[in-house]
Amino acid sequence: MLSLFKLFGKSPFAPLQIHMEKVAYCVSKLEYIFQALFEGDQGKVLTLAEEISVSENEADQTKSYIRNHLTKGLFFLMERSDLLAILSLQDSIANKVETIAALLTMRPIVLPVNFHKGFFLLLHKNLATFKEAFQIMQELDELIETSFGGNEAEKVKTMTEKVALLEHESSILEKALLRQFFTEGESLPSPLFYLWLKIFESVGDLSNLSENLADRIRMLLEVK
Repeated sequence: MLSLFKLFGKSPFAPLQIHMEKVAYCVSKLEYIFQALFEGDQGKVLTLAEEISVSENEADQTKSYIRNHLTKGLFFLMERSDLLAILSLQDSIANKVETIAALLTMRPIVLPVNFHKGFFLLLHKNLATFKEAFQIMQELDELIETSFGGNEAEKVKTMTEKVALLEHESSILEKALLRQFFTEGESLPSPLFYLWLKIFESVGDLSNLSENLADRIRMLLEVK
């Protein structure tokens, strides 16, 4: 954690960016774990779920370190509560990924092929929403240099609007998948049916959480 400690003197956002990178690593595993699931490779599913759990734990440790070492000297541009709120939202994304991975290991499960296309459309839209939120976090150093104003602030506002649009598109895809699932998934055993509903919901939560994170950054810009 020494390298992280050194970052506290450079920017209040640098530690958050380090944490967000760990969150992004968790998110990056999602497509692989679902591919393994649909290929019937339960061993790989279990391995990837364990990797996600380890990565989420590393993100948790980073989160705790940041909380314990935030000093008053960092808060010349923003409130400590704002930094902690952003950190908490980032952490919720990593937690959600771990939850999804855990759901996939409850029992060997399959999703009928006719749902694969709709599911991957939903998954990829949520990953795209997170990616845009991740890019916003990477822009925060530039915001400091411009004192939260000018062209850089307008750029970030535009990015937050894109996150909102992607989240909206994700909601449309989730509703379409659910309509199909309730119409064509009646033959699935009840435990499996409800497990997949929980998985769909959890995947959709990724874009909701990403939008919440982007909104929190937008709020910072509005009060400057």
